[in-house]
Amino acid sequence: MWKEFLKRSGWTDLIISLIFILFGIMLMARPETIMAIISNVLGLIFIVMGILKIIQYYSTGKINKYLIPMSTILIIAGIVVMFCTEIILSLFRILIAIWIIYTGIMNFHTSIVWKEYKSKLWVTTLILSFVMILAGIYVLVNSGAIIQTIGIILVLYGIVDIIENIIFIKKVDNYLD
Repeated sequence: MWKEFLKRSGWTDLIISLIFILFGIMLMARPETIMAIISNVLGLIFIVMGILKIIQYYSTGKINKYLIPMSTILIIAGIVVMFCTEIILSLFRILIAIWIIYTGIMNFHTSIVWKEYKSKLWVTTLILSFVMILAGIYVLVNSGAIIQTIGIILVLYGIVDIIENIIFIKKVDNYLD
């Protein structure tokens, strides 16, 4: 049962990595369009949530007085998000950097486990985890990183993560028997 869970988890990680690669390619090909789409979609989500809170306020007989300020904040936030793509880009860059660093740290831990199991792959996993951590730090500290660079790093991250997951899926049987 544990083996099957680990294998399914590995396949899920592969799919997520493929999504990162696809998203990275789209960021490299059409960065302004992708960021505009993300900003507009997020803005619309906030605005719709604000409108739904107003409807909820009036449909509940004006009992929850906090709904009007909340809906106002959501609508204003939606408008800001739609027209401030740079803010969204900064937040997006930080979130992606944190995710890449976190994954690198988790892969570093995996390399230690592989070493304990006397696997020859622990050095490869260790090197790839450091590459991922460094890429994440680069994205985090480089506020001037252009969107295409983030796209390239997302593609590289996806490829490195796929390699590690394939190694993991193939080797999980050897180490859990």
